Amino acid sequence: MTWVIHILNGVAFGMLLFLLAAGLSLIYGLMKILNLTHGSFYLVGGYIGLTVMQLTGSFMLALGIAVVAIALLGAVIERFFLRRFHLDELPQTLVTFGFLFIFSDLSLWIWGGDPLMLNVPHIFQGSVPMGYYSYPYYRLFLIVMGVAVAGALWWFQEKTRLGTMLRAGVDDAEIARALGINVSLLFTLVFAVGAALAALAGVLAGPVLSLYPGADFEVLIFAFVVVIVGGLGSLRGALAGALFVGIIDDFGKAFFPQFALFTVFVPMAVILVIRPTGLFGRR
Repeated sequence: MTWVIHILNGVAFGMLLFLLAAGLSLIYGLMKILNLTHGSFYLVGGYIGLTVMQLTGSFMLALGIAVVAIALLGAVIERFFLRRFHLDELPQTLVTFGFLFIFSDLSLWIWGGDPLMLNVPHIFQGSVPMGYYSYPYYRLFLIVMGVAVAGALWWFQEKTRLGTMLRAGVDDAEIARALGINVSLLFTLVFAVGAALAALAGVLAGPVLSLYPGADFEVLIFAFVVVIVGGLGSLRGALAGALFVGIIDDFGKAFFPQFALFTVFVPMAVILVIRPTGLFGRR
């Protein structure tokens, strides 16, 4: 039963990583931007959710406001800053890196340097018995949320007209423009959705992982590991990579705590040697 608990913990953490990596992968797949501000969207989104929940006591309201606020922030950054350097990868990366430090300092100034946590929603307090152990309802909720978001993203990408336009833009932006697709608007929309997914992860992680200065850098590293393992630009790869990294990380911390990072980065290196484009990346 201990193994089952560790697997569930790994899957729950993996689902949080998937929310992060899915947005990162979407942005790179369409716009070819390695968005280093993504960690900031996670942290600031979590802090906004924390503030709203402290004022209103509503977890769902905190979730909604944080997601919308960070989506708007992402749209502004793409439209007024990154758009100026379209397809110029180095300036785009440097701009997002600069925003990472700006938001990090602003977060420290506004919310301070102490670790903060959101309260678990009342409906998800308690745990389900598992033999001699019990497992928190909230972590099961994280797994369900991750599966639901993965399903919604798959449906959006594969079954909707907007998703077809998105795939066309990923495959060939110039041909998509020639067909009348507003690729510029699509860029803004995808960047906003990617930012919103990061904020969603930040709020959902709040009750289990504390929010603190530096968390943006830490989750960004894990998100990059996920997209590298799964393959840049692939949602299916983001999900597979997130589950792989989440489970490996949990078992590594449980059984080899002194080699916790070793257990994550060595498998990543091995996968890159065998398949440089990642598990589901395009050759």
